[in-house]
Amino acid sequence: MDETVTARRAGVLLPLSSLPSGRLDDDALRWLDFMAASGLSVWQLLPLVIPDSNGSPYQSASAFATDPHLLPVQDAEPVNQSEFDEYCSREAAWLDDFALFQVLKKRFGQESWISWPDGFRHRDPETLRKARDLDAVEITEIKQQQYRLDRAWRRIREHARGLGIELFGDIPIFVAHDSADTWSRPYNFLLDEQGRSTHVTGVPPDYFAEFGQRWGNPHYRWDRMQEDGFAWWIARIQRQFELFNLVRIDHFRGLVAVWMIESSCETAVDGYWQETPGDALLATLADRFPNLPLVAEDLGVITEEVRALRRKYRLPGMSVLQFAFDHFDDNPHKPANITPDCIVYTGTHDNDTSVGWFSGLQPDEKDFVFQVLGVPPTEDIAQLMIETAMHSRAGMAVTPLQDFLGLDSRARMNTPGVSEGNWAWRFEWDMLPAQLSVQIRSVISASGRLYDR
Repeated sequence: MDETVTARRAGVLLPLSSLPSGRLDDDALRWLDFMAASGLSVWQLLPLVIPDSNGSPYQSASAFATDPHLLPVQDAEPVNQSEFDEYCSREAAWLDDFALFQVLKKRFGQESWISWPDGFRHRDPETLRKARDLDAVEITEIKQQQYRLDRAWRRIREHARGLGIELFGDIPIFVAHDSADTWSRPYNFLLDEQGRSTHVTGVPPDYFAEFGQRWGNPHYRWDRMQEDGFAWWIARIQRQFELFNLVRIDHFRGLVAVWMIESSCETAVDGYWQETPGDALLATLADRFPNLPLVAEDLGVITEEVRALRRKYRLPGMSVLQFAFDHFDDNPHKPANITPDCIVYTGTHDNDTSVGWFSGLQPDEKDFVFQVLGVPPTEDIAQLMIETAMHSRAGMAVTPLQDFLGLDSRARMNTPGVSEGNWAWRFEWDMLPAQLSVQIRSVISASGRLYDR
C-alpha cells in the first residue's frame, strides 16, 4: 500500500474549478500555501478532463486531455519548440487522435462522431490524412494548448512537492461515447457497425434510486483489451501517474462486475451483472507500476469479491461518515469500524455538505448521530464530523473545503442523478481568514496527522 495512505495524513477535497479563478494559475499556488500553513498534506481533486455540457468531469471528450478552461488567462510565455516537440512525441498515442477529433467535432457542428460522414466515422486512412493536412494549423494549436496546460500543471506540482503536499487525482472507470477514445479505438468498446453502443453502463435499482442509474457510457470489450495486454489502460494509468501522486478509481466494483443495460432501455431496471477481468488488469498494472498508488472507490453495495480484490492488491478503500448513522453494527462507515487501510471522508463531492446533510435530518435522526458519535449535542456539526474523521484510525482523513468553512447546501458540489445545477461552486479568498489555518492545523495536530516529509 502506498506510503501516502499508510502514514497518518490529513487532506482536503477541492476541485480545481472551485478555486476563485478556476484555473491553473497563481490561485492554485496560493491555495497550496494555505494548505501548507494549515497542516494539510494531501490535495484531492476531481478529474482534470474536459467536462460535458453540464459540467460533469465524468463524461469527458477524452480520458487523457486536460480541460482547456483550466488554462491560465495570463499565459504569455512562448512555446519552447524543443519541449513542445518532446511533449508531442511522448503523448502521441492519445494527443494526435484527440487534436483531430476536436477539429472534426468543430467541422461537423459538434455532432457526435457516429453522425459524421462514413470516411471520418470509420477512420478511412486517406480521409484522415487529408484532414490532418487541411487542418494542420488548428491541430497544432490544440496540441500547443495541451502542452501549455501540461506546463502549467508541472508548475503547480513542483510547488506542491516543495511544500510536502501530495496531489490526489481521480479517474472515472468509464469514458463517454462521444469521445476521442471511442472514435479512435472503437474495437475496445461494445459498439455496433455504425459505432452506436449496444450496451451502456449504470447501476441497478437500490434504496436511493427506484429505477437505478443509467449512466450511458459504452461498455468495454474486456476480451479485446485483455488480448493486447491492457495497453490502453496502461497508457491511461501512466498518464495519471505523471499528473498525480495518488489516483482514485471511481466505481471500483466495475473491476469485478459491471451492470449491463441494453442501449434501447431507458432506465437501468432491466440489466444484468457481467464479470470483468479486473484481477488480470490490476495484476498487469501492479507489474508495470510496483507501488500501484491507487485508491478503490468502494462505496455503495459492495460484494465480498470486490473487497477481496481490493485487499489482494493492497488498495485503500473509502469510508464516509455521512453514511455511518444506521442501526447495522457492521456498517463500515461507522467510526468504530474504520480501519487504517482506508481513507475517511466527512463527505465526498457527491454528498451534501455536513451542515446541509445534518439540517435535512429529522430530530430523532439528529439525536442518533450524537448517540453514535458518543458526544453531547452541538451546534457545530461540521467541526464535529471533521474531528471524528481526524481522530479515526483511517490512514488518511479528507475533508471537503465546504466543511472546513461550515457551509450549507448552497455550497454542494454535485447531486447524483440531477443533470443541472452542479459542479459550479467556488470559494473566494475572503472566505479563508488567517484564523482558519490555525483552527485546521490545531485539529490536525491533535489527531497526530501533521506530516513532516
